[in-house]
Formats: sequence, structure tokens, C-alpha cells
Amino acid sequence: MRALLVLAALLALSACGLSPMYAGGTKSASAQGLAAVEVPAIQGRGGWLVKNALDARLGVAGQTAPQYRLDVRLDDSLEALGVLNDDTISRERRILRARYQLVDIATGAVLLDATAGSDAGIDVVSSEYATIAAEQKALENLAIEVADRMATQVVLTLRSRGGAPDLPQP
Repeated sequence: MRALLVLAALLALSACGLSPMYAGGTKSASAQGLAAVEVPAIQGRGGWLVKNALDARLGVAGQTAPQYRLDVRLDDSLEALGVLNDDTISRERRILRARYQLVDIATGAVLLDATAGSDAGIDVVSSEYATIAAEQKALENLAIEVADRMATQVVLTLRSRGGAPDLPQP
């Protein structure tokens, strides 16, 4: 009886309609849709880091004719969290927020208008060099995390529109 229940559960699970997002590797609809996305330059050091992370995730390096453009505006800020009695800062919070739009280049239609963001806590230590290095490392990590979130939303948007655009096969 127990084996029958397990078998029924497995059959029900396989019929749920879930499928791997990148099934098929670089030939998949998701991968080809992402390869058709162009990311223009983003202002600032954080923008450079986010653009590089997006390029790595979207696979735009080999794409010659982009069909979509991902416009990104970043807001990068540091705020004091822990303030001691002598008004010195003991902890900071780095916040990276991105407002982005996925635009169909041919029609100018905005397919996705969303935000992504993350934050990180930073200990402020007596060494100014160590604090600056921690702030920069936090920005690098946040850029990767924000780019991951944006790439996921982009692929979900492209997938919901019917998969990849019509791209010539090599």
C-alpha cells in the first residue's frame, strides 16, 4: 500500500508542469533569450561590477544582434548602523539597489520594470585600509547578488512571453 502511495505521489509530481529553466543548455529557450539581451554601460564602480556580472549571466558576449536592452540605474549607499558613545561608527550598512527595465529594441515596449537590491553589514575597525577593503568587497558581493536577481527576473519575463526570440541557429 505504501509503495502504491509513493508511486502515485511521484506521478503527480511529474505532472505538475515544472521544468528546468535551463534544460537544453545553451540551445534552450531561456539561454537564447538571455543571449539576446544587451546591457548598456551603468554609471559608477558599482555599475561596472553589476554590468560585468550581468554580462556573465546573460551570455551576451557572443550575441551580435540584441533584441532586448536592459536599462539599469543603481543606488549605492553606505549608512552608519552602530554609533558608539564617542560618536565613532562601529558598523556600516552598504545598500545596493537597482531599478531596471527590459525594453524590446524593435518596438520600444517595456517588458519588465522592476527593482532588485541587497545589503551587507560591515564592521568598522581601527585600520582604515581594512574598512575600505571590506566596503569594496561588500560592493563586489552585492553586485553579483543583484545581477543574479535581475537575470532571474529577465529570464522569467522572457519565458512567460513564449520563450526565446527567433534567433538564427549556428
